[in-house]
Amino acid sequence: MHPRPFKQIDVFSDHPGDGNPVAVVLEAEDLSDADMRRFAAWMNLSETTFLLPPTEAGRAQGADYRLRIFSPQGELPFAGHPTLGTCHAWLQAGNAPRQEGLVLQECALGLVRIRREDHTLAFAAPPLKRSAPSPALVPLIASALGVRPAQILGTQLLDNGPVWLGMLLDSADTVLGLQPDHARLMDLGQSVGVVHVGKDAGDTSRPGVVVRAFAAPMGNREDPVTGSLNASLAEWLIAEGLAPHHYQVAQGECLGHAGRVHIRQDDHQVWVGGRSVTCIEGTVLL
Repeated sequence: MHPRPFKQIDVFSDHPGDGNPVAVVLEAEDLSDADMRRFAAWMNLSETTFLLPPTEAGRAQGADYRLRIFSPQGELPFAGHPTLGTCHAWLQAGNAPRQEGLVLQECALGLVRIRREDHTLAFAAPPLKRSAPSPALVPLIASALGVRPAQILGTQLLDNGPVWLGMLLDSADTVLGLQPDHARLMDLGQSVGVVHVGKDAGDTSRPGVVVRAFAAPMGNREDPVTGSLNASLAEWLIAEGLAPHHYQVAQGECLGHAGRVHIRQDDHQVWVGGRSVTCIEGTVLL
């Protein structure tokens, strides 16, 4: 064990406590898988990340750094707010990308592009696999959420690493008023993302889309602000003409947070971005 640089970043907010925290361990080269799992479980945040040099293959493709992401339950191939929070920490530590304005991150899912504009970072949404959910599953999820069939405008199974059942609901009040049976959702084994798109969602000066993320099977009853879910929801909703190509999301209000996620589609690529703020920095013995 020896001191390593450490930061805790609040993502999708520029005000501490309004976003979603991620713990970042810099200089993690000699840590074992067991070391990483143990520390992530001890931190008990939704995700803890570990910064490493790129692999030889990653470096050949232009990667600036490599990232490993752990929840308290185990390693994840990709996650959105850890991607942005770790990039924020890497840049704040004095690093610079090979390409001006664009960071290339290597992770288990592959290479992820992160765009840097002023005080905002945005990642390119990874490829999405989506399909119609099992007809038997939707009524069970709806019952666990307390949603009536008439309040459901659309459903889709979304997979960009994490797998979510996306559920488009009829109003912001419906989304914000949900009081799910989290034990039942755990038994069903399906994480659920619910969303409402307001009629003025194209006005990006304020949030026009409301999202909540229920992830009991991932060990998190409700996630404050979720990058991967917002990425997959955006790719689904924009492709189906259910949301504009540029909008702002509010997420976290029911948990006392005020996360803000900015979605933009350029040339068929969805970008998911927001601001981040460093809340804790120092060293950790690990």
